[in-house]
Amino acid sequence: MSRDDKSDFRPRPGRIRDRGGSARRPKSFFAQVMKAAVKANGGPLTPGRSRGKNRGPSRSTRPKKGRCSRIGRGQAAADRLKLAAGQRDASQRMRRVVVKARIVRLKIGSRAAHAHLNYLQRDGTTRDGGRGQLYGPDDERVDGRAFVEQGREDRHQFRFIVVPEDGDRLSDLHGFTRDVMRQMEEDLGTSLDWVAVDHFNTGHPHSHIVIRGKDDLGKDLIIAQDYITDGLRLRAQDRATLELGPETDIEVRTKLQAEIAAERFTRIDRAMVGAADNGFLDLRPDAGQRHADFDRTLRIGRLQVLGRFGLAREIEPGVWHLSDRLEPALRELGERGDIIKSINRSLAARGQARGAENILLHGDTTSAPVIGRVIGKELADELADRVGIIVDGIDGRVHHVALRDAAIADEARIGAIVEIGRAPAGPRPADRNIAELARGTGEYHPNEHRALAEAGHVRVPGSDYQAYVESHIRRLEALRRAGIVERAGPDRWIIPDDLEARAQAYEAGVGRRTSLRVHSAFDLDRQVTSDGATWLDRQLVNPNRGMLAEGGFGAEVRDALERRKDELIRRGHARRMPDGGVRARADLLPTLERREVERVGRKLAAERGLAFQAIEDGQTIRGKLIGSTQLASGRFAMIDGGLGFSLVPWRPAIEKEIGREVVGIMRGDDISWQFGRKRGLGI
Repeated sequence: MSRDDKSDFRPRPGRIRDRGGSARRPKSFFAQVMKAAVKANGGPLTPGRSRGKNRGPSRSTRPKKGRCSRIGRGQAAADRLKLAAGQRDASQRMRRVVVKARIVRLKIGSRAAHAHLNYLQRDGTTRDGGRGQLYGPDDERVDGRAFVEQGREDRHQFRFIVVPEDGDRLSDLHGFTRDVMRQMEEDLGTSLDWVAVDHFNTGHPHSHIVIRGKDDLGKDLIIAQDYITDGLRLRAQDRATLELGPETDIEVRTKLQAEIAAERFTRIDRAMVGAADNGFLDLRPDAGQRHADFDRTLRIGRLQVLGRFGLAREIEPGVWHLSDRLEPALRELGERGDIIKSINRSLAARGQARGAENILLHGDTTSAPVIGRVIGKELADELADRVGIIVDGIDGRVHHVALRDAAIADEARIGAIVEIGRAPAGPRPADRNIAELARGTGEYHPNEHRALAEAGHVRVPGSDYQAYVESHIRRLEALRRAGIVERAGPDRWIIPDDLEARAQAYEAGVGRRTSLRVHSAFDLDRQVTSDGATWLDRQLVNPNRGMLAEGGFGAEVRDALERRKDELIRRGHARRMPDGGVRARADLLPTLERREVERVGRKLAAERGLAFQAIEDGQTIRGKLIGSTQLASGRFAMIDGGLGFSLVPWRPAIEKEIGREVVGIMRGDDISWQFGRKRGLGI
């Protein structure tokens, strides 16, 4: 029997009797065979493959795109768009558009969504270097805080970055984004609640789009994976091509020639990786290649560049071997280049420049604390919440550190003095809550915890008691895997007496988080003349302060310290010694802080028609948290006690309590907050 005869064979089975295993109608034998074939082939069989064609092994070792889930809105539109794109000829070449997408699951009470929008609107992203502005389908200015508040109960949100390759030639990027989103609404069959912001701080102008995870009926918005990966990109390409026309051969040649020396992963690299056989690329004319001369010239030129990078080598004339790390190494190199460009832009904005030897890229962690002035901030991953902080250090070098949580860097404004280092392994609020409930019995019962919350003994954001208790159960599962706690039943956990200490030790052993501490929100000039306790004052009285470099920010700090000494002498807080040194009074820092708090507190109290009330050590304070104010001594919370007004040290944990009644006890120069009726719960 010939091969064609085998391929033409089609089974025609009769009925199969019901075997009694299920009430559903049994599948036909043919359907079962096709299902097994689909599973074996990693996707549905194409007509060509079912007829026996293309059976030879692929020469490419690059993994193919997996089979996408077809559940959700937009699948039919994605199928039509991909079919139409595959039928276009060379004369209908579309403009390239890159679309990056991420689906973010929102956490109750988290500020990550607000922080993300805040960083999208950061300074230096507009054409004139100004602050970005959110816009919507009809409005040119949208309040990001209101958008986040509307989606506070959403399960998830969608984040897209749309980057037209020729975005600098589009007449109106706002209009381009709105047209694409209107078409997306038609494809999905629902109106969308979205905001966007345009960025012009890179080589390619692009738009960031954030879409709420709800449809027009208030149900969870589910978008088919095919539409996310291909459909939206094809719609954006249609819109760009409609305005600029199809891409010409001359434009393609120019863009490809520019990619030969690019320090990133390019289209040429992708094509060569796809054509390589186990890493070997044969460009000899007698090896069966039918590439045009221009195509072959591009590849050879690119291979020579990759050879200098150590990512490709010529085995023999015309035969090259590509490194297994070619793609990750080039992507890492491109990311590094983008970071260095951001550092140079931040330095240029201050009229400064540094050599490459004075630039350090730390990634997500630092081996030693970095102290200096913030000169730039960017989203290291603009879809996620990793923020890149650029710090001009007191050691004379410029540092770049990526923080995994955008909310951590919220208070580190440009010009602030910060310290970045390994996060201390402190006790988690969930650990404190569990230990408090298990004290005396050694057991934690989720149902009892929920009952306490529903009775009002615990303040739960959004009154979502189930999610609140489940967050504690997830923490217990992590501790169970670490061997710290034990599950004794569906509603019973065995908790050790030293849970907090053991959990803290566990976090210290596995944690790789990086912390950011703001030493001063004021620049050096304001600190020199301030009447409060500044970072410069703490440097003066600290015998173990870090070494200051002779150049860069270190030199600026040296000069500011000398001017601050003169100011303290003038104010009577220090005196000059016979040997030329300066001696400050022993209680310099508490005295300066107390005087500044009283001065600012009396002013703010008078504006509200209240009397200022200073809080002493051990005193309990009760009142409404109405906000915060930034002083040279640090950030302070403003408490309206009804008859009196007070300023107390601020802590990020009370951000969500603004507008509510709070209770705290002053402990030295800090305050212990209590938010629930039972101490330690609800924090």
